[in-house]
Parts: sequence; C-alpha cells; structure tokens
Amino acid sequence: MSIRENLERMEEISLSPFATLSVNSRGRDREEPQCDIRPVFQRDRDRILHCKSFRRLKHKTQVFLSPKGDHYRTRLTHTLEVSQNARTIAKALRLNEDLVEAIALGHDLGHTPFGHAGERILNELCDEGYRHNEQSVRIVEKLEKDGKGLNLTWEVRDGILNHQTSMMPHTLEGKIVRLSDKIAYINHDIDDAIRAKVMSEEDIPLEIRKVLGMTTKERLNTLIHNIIMNSMGKNDIVMSEEIGGAMQDLRKFMFQKVYTNPAAKGEEAKAERLLCELYAHYMGHIEILPEQYQRMHSEGEKKERVVCDYISGMTDQYAVAKYREFFLPKAWEIG
Repeated sequence: MSIRENLERMEEISLSPFATLSVNSRGRDREEPQCDIRPVFQRDRDRILHCKSFRRLKHKTQVFLSPKGDHYRTRLTHTLEVSQNARTIAKALRLNEDLVEAIALGHDLGHTPFGHAGERILNELCDEGYRHNEQSVRIVEKLEKDGKGLNLTWEVRDGILNHQTSMMPHTLEGKIVRLSDKIAYINHDIDDAIRAKVMSEEDIPLEIRKVLGMTTKERLNTLIHNIIMNSMGKNDIVMSEEIGGAMQDLRKFMFQKVYTNPAAKGEEAKAERLLCELYAHYMGHIEILPEQYQRMHSEGEKKERVVCDYISGMTDQYAVAKYREFFLPKAWEIG
C-alpha cells in the first residue's frame, strides 16, 4: 500500500461522515496517474501554490491602491488569511483540510490589478463581462502552464467558482471558504482602514461591537467559534441568526464607511483610465501580446477575451509600467 493510499485510509477513519474524501473526488477533466504520496486535493493545493498566478497576488491591490506602508494587505496576504480561517474551521469539524486549503489558495487568482476597480472596468469593457471568480477557474483550467492549465479536481474548481456571496459550493469545504473569505476581508479591511486613518474602532456601531467583539481579534474569535459550534454534526456550514446578522450589518457598514470612501478610493478613477487605455491599445495591437495570447486568438478565442486575460493577470506595478511604456515620453539619452 502506497503512502497516498494510507493517507486516504486515514481520511476514511478520522474525518466526519460529511467530509469530502479524496477517494470520492469526481476527478479531473484529464485523467492522469495518481501521485504515490499525495491524495488528490493535497496535490491540487501544491499546484496552486507553485503557479505563477498565485505569486502575482503579492503585488495586487486588496482595498487600498498603492498604500504608503508595508503592513497593508495585498491579495496574497488576504488569501493566506482566508486559508488560515478556513483550515481552523475545517480541522475543528473534521472536514477535509487539504480541499479547504486548495480552494482558499485559488479563490482569488482571477482578481485584476487595482482591486475591484479593475474588475469593474474590465466587466464594462469586455462584451462577455468579467467576474473574478469565473476568471480564477479559467486560469486553472486554461491559462496556467502555457495554456495547459493545472488540471485540478472538480471539487476544487467548484469551490473556487462558487465562493461569491450570491453562490453556493457543492461541498462543505467550499462553504467554509465562502464564509471564511467574508470573515477575513471584513476584519482585515477594518484593520487597514484604521491604519490609514479612514476610520477608528469607535466608528463601528456599538450594537455590532457588543455582539461580535470590541477588537479585530475578538470578532474573529466570535465568528469562527460560532460557525464551528453551529455546524458541528450537521451536513451544512451555518452561523447563528444573531451572529450572522451582525456580520452582515458590519459588512454593510464597511461598504458605507470604507469601500466607497474617497480617501480609500480616490485613486480609482486614475486606475480605471489606465486600464481603459491599456485595453484600447492592446485591442488595436494584438500582435504585441505574448505568444500564448496571440496563439489563443488565432485558435478562435475572441480578441476581447484574450486582451482581458492578459490585462487581468497583470500586477498593479506591471500595469503602471506598461502604461508608462506606451503613453509617457521617455527621457532623451544625451551623449
């Protein structure tokens, strides 16, 4: 019996009857030999962790565009916080921690440069629309590894696709990530907003703080404990009505106070213009795209889709550099 088969056997013995077992995966789009050491979801986790799109998250905006400071969250640090919250919940509920981690690490691969401002402008520019959860799946299915994709299992792709508030994954592990994403961004965005002096802890309505906690640490503790205690022994991932309602109220408060605040969003108009001009430039000069994207276009992909694929993969810094290269005059060299 291989190491992988021993690990799969341990899952069957130790995990909850509601857990998604590696041996029960619906599999991959392309069949391939099993690893002798790692079950399928652990293998997916590793593939995401080592892919180029994951590394680029460290230079993509979370909320604050180009913040002056080293301690603001990026898409990468957000992703790691989601993963940690989700793994804590999964371990306590005896669900599949490898599956949870793979979904969490891959859920935001499709985010554009400049945060939701970038997503909004690409959604307006592209005829087919642009949604980062769908792009995350497109990355792992088609764009990574020079068009080969990562060939992930169905369960991981389902969790990545359905992590949005309006959607629902088919596995409990996916449902954990869906809630952990909200828990992470609401609380770390409060921390960043306080650091940026956009708000203070006391601005949060007292009735919300009385229910969830008076500090970020207390709120995280309350929310994570509540999910665990209310989901124990159930074939669902749920929160109590009181705590879930308070979290929704806190989310609404953050949209009013931070996500639409001019201090946090003052640079968005510039970012949107930058992406509009890059999009128009590449649409008129498809021949300057990297070879992979030109090949996709020649094989039948719409030009708008290919240009969106390329721009959405850029980091904030790279998008600014390409804009400078195309539209700003270079200093003359004398001598």
